[in-house]
Amino acid sequence: QVQLVESGGGLVQAGGSLRLSCAATGRTFSTYTMGWFRQAPGKEREFVAAISRYGGVTYYADSVKGRFTISRDNAKNTVYLQMNSLKPEDTADYYCAADKAGSTAVITKGEYDYWGQGTQVTVSS
Repeated sequence: QVQLVESGGGLVQAGGSLRLSCAATGRTFSTYTMGWFRQAPGKEREFVAAISRYGGVTYYADSVKGRFTISRDNAKNTVYLQMNSLKPEDTADYYCAADKAGSTAVITKGEYDYWGQGTQVTVSS
């Protein structure tokens, strides 16, 4: 069983930055597609960013493109989400997810097999 643990959330002023981390267990982490999703109060969980197995390709929601960067360190079994130029509308619980099959359908929640517990990000104006 794969376990995912997010960290790095917190309170930040608009325009500031945070880096989220997701530490994973497993011997085949490098073959997983990894994604970040977020969920604001009263809203559906939505896709934020994803990175392909081995890290060759990245994907971003239009709302964060140019501001957020997803990366992975396969030697450390960790995926990161660097969040710059944060806006109040980025406030949400952020979740890390892993797809063991390495699917390219990265925006679809149902493609992911494992989820972390989430980390809260609050951006003040």
